[in-house]
Amino acid sequence: MTFWDSDPVLLEVDRGGLVESVHRGRLAITAADGTVDFSWGTVDVPIYPRSCLKPLQAVAMVQAGLDLDGELLALAAASHSGEAFHIAGAERILAGAQRGVGALQNPPDWPLDDASKEEWILQGRRPEAVAMNCSGKHAAMIRTCVRRGWDEAGYLHPDHPLQRAIAGTLEEWTGEQPGVPTVDGCGAPLFPVTLVGLARAFGRLAAADDGPGARVAEAIRQNPEWTSGTLRDENQLHRAIPGLVTKAGAEAVHAVGLPDGRGIALKIDDGGFRGRAALMAAALQRLGYDHPTLAAQRDVPVLGGGRPVGAMTVVGVDRSDT
Repeated sequence: MTFWDSDPVLLEVDRGGLVESVHRGRLAITAADGTVDFSWGTVDVPIYPRSCLKPLQAVAMVQAGLDLDGELLALAAASHSGEAFHIAGAERILAGAQRGVGALQNPPDWPLDDASKEEWILQGRRPEAVAMNCSGKHAAMIRTCVRRGWDEAGYLHPDHPLQRAIAGTLEEWTGEQPGVPTVDGCGAPLFPVTLVGLARAFGRLAAADDGPGARVAEAIRQNPEWTSGTLRDENQLHRAIPGLVTKAGAEAVHAVGLPDGRGIALKIDDGGFRGRAALMAAALQRLGYDHPTLAAQRDVPVLGGGRPVGAMTVVGVDRSDT
């Protein structure tokens, strides 16, 4: 038996009174001092945090001299939806470094937002690097290299000074040495850390009161639609809970930092995204947060013929004995 088999069922999907599917997962909640308060599943083995690393990558870039604040710094930490303001923002980041979109080394893609994608297609445009959800991060990486006089062509190599700086920042904020990197979907190095380390880092980020961490956290808090999108669940969480800093990633990873220094990190084992927001809402409710947004994100109907015939339910996280 592997830890995948021993992780608990955290989500049940009911249709017509019958449990149709289940999702196993793991979740860690850390205290303000970085120790583990609660955990479900195997939270002390490395996972790929995917885009949850972006706020920490942005911290490393600010530490290295990135000269952004406000919405453009929030965009540097983004998995954006490809709305018009996101794309214009990525172009502004590059223009400030006297570079154009041709400098981006992330792959081309369509906008994530459905309406923006439809408008993109109606304009006769094909997938482009600037429309990809990671283009803000890549633009910021290029701008950081220009500011430091580092080689731009190799900014995605794991041994590049920028990527070494990012690895050092991850070690500092997670409290653990990142594992050997692989390649993320956007082409950037992707460092594995544990869910405990990820939760600890986000708690520290949300509680930071000065320095690069505070700059990044404040940029995200004040401009959450720039780090995700107008219609995204992360934007809704930021609007609902003052002081929170959150970022989701591919393969159903999600991290939250709270202003008192507590952190939450979760992963659904099968990588399915449909229960990610519901599980995070349940974790926040366990910590005492009460807001209609949390109730709405946790209440996920199962539809049949366009009407509710069941629900996805978070199980276990509410119990006080865990």
